[in-house]
Amino acid sequence: MIETLAIEGYRSLRHLVLPLGRLTVVTGANGAGKSSLYRSLRLLAECALGGAVGALAREGGLPSTLWAGPEVIGRAVRAGVHPVQGTVRSGPVALRLGFASGPDLLPDGAAPAGAPLTGAYGYAIDLGLPQDGGASFGLDPEIKTEVVWSGPVLRPATLVADRHGPSVRLRDEDGSWQVSGRRLRSFDSMLSEVVDPVGAPELLVVRERLRSWRFYDQFRTDALAPARGAHVGTRTPVLAHDGADLAAALETIRELGLADELDAAVEDAFPGSTVRVRVTDDGRFSLELRQHGLLRPLGSAELSDGTLRYLLWVAALLTPRPPELLVLNEPETSLHPELLPALGSLIAGAAQRTQVVVVTHSGALVRAMEEAADGSRARTPSPRSDGSAERTGRSGPRGLPAAHGVPGLHGLPGLAHVELVKELGETTVAGREGPLDEPLWHWPKR
Repeated sequence: MIETLAIEGYRSLRHLVLPLGRLTVVTGANGAGKSSLYRSLRLLAECALGGAVGALAREGGLPSTLWAGPEVIGRAVRAGVHPVQGTVRSGPVALRLGFASGPDLLPDGAAPAGAPLTGAYGYAIDLGLPQDGGASFGLDPEIKTEVVWSGPVLRPATLVADRHGPSVRLRDEDGSWQVSGRRLRSFDSMLSEVVDPVGAPELLVVRERLRSWRFYDQFRTDALAPARGAHVGTRTPVLAHDGADLAAALETIRELGLADELDAAVEDAFPGSTVRVRVTDDGRFSLELRQHGLLRPLGSAELSDGTLRYLLWVAALLTPRPPELLVLNEPETSLHPELLPALGSLIAGAAQRTQVVVVTHSGALVRAMEEAADGSRARTPSPRSDGSAERTGRSGPRGLPAAHGVPGLHGLPGLAHVELVKELGETTVAGREGPLDEPLWHWPKR
């Protein structure tokens, strides 16, 4: 599980070190830096694919993504005694990203039965201005330094892989350093280029875990949205980012043993409703929603934007193949407030199976996740056949009784609530008074 996330020099994130829990909720006002935090996580994941430089180019290049304020903001400036102004730099221009992980634990802090404690690795990358990029690629950033270490904090004794410029060195079983015979280009990451399961298994572990990170941002629900059409279906354990395979994903969830969870998620949001998938003779899958009181099911083309969006979140959060890290950006968008408790239950349930980061504007969604975590949310009544309401009592995530809420989240270290604020253009964490209030973190030296 990722325990610490660090960003430096990226947009408004001049220096930000965050603790992450099993379920991390990031809130803040518009312009506080939530989107920058989300983008920095995506950029970090791109390192494993060798696409960090290209991802920065799509954002306008390194000059457009660097922190635009002074290198240091002094106390007198923060107090308003002196104006904000540039100073002579004491360090290099740098954009740094990194994370540190701990042992893989269940939400209640216990180790999985029969499983060893593995995966306590950290990674950091330092990108800077090019020294000799040529006339055509003069704005492409260069990878100056990359490191992988074991344990929660980077120390010389815990370093297992070290890249400076084109040179990579790896620590062998005896603790000695061995220089890799491959010299890397300035835009290639050692995670994507150094593939040695025997000599560098730690690099392989970090790379595969970064590659498994999954991001969901904005699902399309307009009239021409891919999720509204019928498509040839195959087994789909992971919902596509455009939602085109929604019907196949929901049918896969049902086929792989999560039918009860799927039905409970739909019932929780739309009492008396069920979702079924219709398959034509030529293998095309389409979605049907049966609602109480209607004589025929509604097809996906007939569903409201909010209903379709919620079903997309159901498919994403009940995935039979959970990632190492699931990052959701403003999942409450276009949903009616009455759907937020059901969505909060889904997210809290997903945190039982994987680590989740939620970036949100919605205080109602935050409360819904907290209530789902401790099993205190009252479930929406289900209609009887005669139209009257049947009280079902309290329920936790996925329609389970209150006693079966998500353990180890509400009020415990498993739930981390981070509120971002902006001061003098810099994103900080609300309530922090100094460096001692943030997790311990060391950046590698160039």
